[in-house]
Amino acid sequence: MPEPRQVTIVIPAFNEAQIIAEVLTELQTQLDEYRIDGEIIVVDDGSSDDTARIAAQNGVRVLRHHSNRGYGAALKTGILSASREIIGITDADGTYPARFLPAMFDLIEDVDMVVGARTGANVRVPAIRKLPKWVLNWLANYVTGVKIPDLNSGLRVFRRSVILQYLHMLPDQFSFTTTITMAMLCDRYAVRYMPIDYRQRAGKSKIVPWDAGVFAVLIVRMAVLFRPLRVFLPVAGICLTYGIVKMIIDLAVVGDRNISASAIMMFLSALLTLLIGMVADGIAVRLGRSYAGTTFRMQASEVTRADPLQSAIGTDEARSTEGVDQ
Repeated sequence: MPEPRQVTIVIPAFNEAQIIAEVLTELQTQLDEYRIDGEIIVVDDGSSDDTARIAAQNGVRVLRHHSNRGYGAALKTGILSASREIIGITDADGTYPARFLPAMFDLIEDVDMVVGARTGANVRVPAIRKLPKWVLNWLANYVTGVKIPDLNSGLRVFRRSVILQYLHMLPDQFSFTTTITMAMLCDRYAVRYMPIDYRQRAGKSKIVPWDAGVFAVLIVRMAVLFRPLRVFLPVAGICLTYGIVKMIIDLAVVGDRNISASAIMMFLSALLTLLIGMVADGIAVRLGRSYAGTTFRMQASEVTRADPLQSAIGTDEARSTEGVDQ
């Protein structure tokens, strides 16, 4: 009989006391059914309710931030604390069915990351989010050159050694998953998508409408970091087009023998933008995947089952030689 697959599952949690026990029970049932040796880490991100205590009572490892640092920060803490190479992440609000994880652990054997794409039959996207979601997906598809079924799904499985090299750029907020998706696609890692269902969350969503603007800025930032010409070439093209149109108006319509200063300025702007984009692209190619080998530090207190609300248990400072300082 083959040995059980060893994996770590990281669950960031913030004020999820009403549902966390159910999520952990469902997850453990799936791990037992498919004979998966799963290390479950719940990272309590400064909850004000009994999330940490309830999670600890369910026999999982619980790490606790002393203040609310964000979804991405909680994931970083869990990833750095993981003892296995294969890591799965899911949410503590019960929206992602745990039954999809065993199949995702099977698929990771041949790729670097498996993402649960919320494209199943039982997926309901609020109408107010559909347009911003479409715009963000279009922008991400343009930057990466890949059709992305789900940009920021919170159910995914990946290799720890691959993720560690990006920790220096991964944000502490909800845009963590968007960033890692774009970073790995831009660096041509193998990413596979698996259709999943998505439940209605328990409690109130912590994502606000203006987060769409934050995600858009993030996508442009990732484009500048990984695919600079995807940003600079269109800008240079706009400047060049404006300069040509203005020159034609000056010479053919107005009848002026000289090209106007504004047209010349646009020509120069196009040239400078193109040169800056080429330099940025050269740097991106030269430095791609070169951040492994320095240190990224994580600090979080570990919660014990006997006293999960103890505030000073000692600092668990995990250091990896594959990340970088925050």
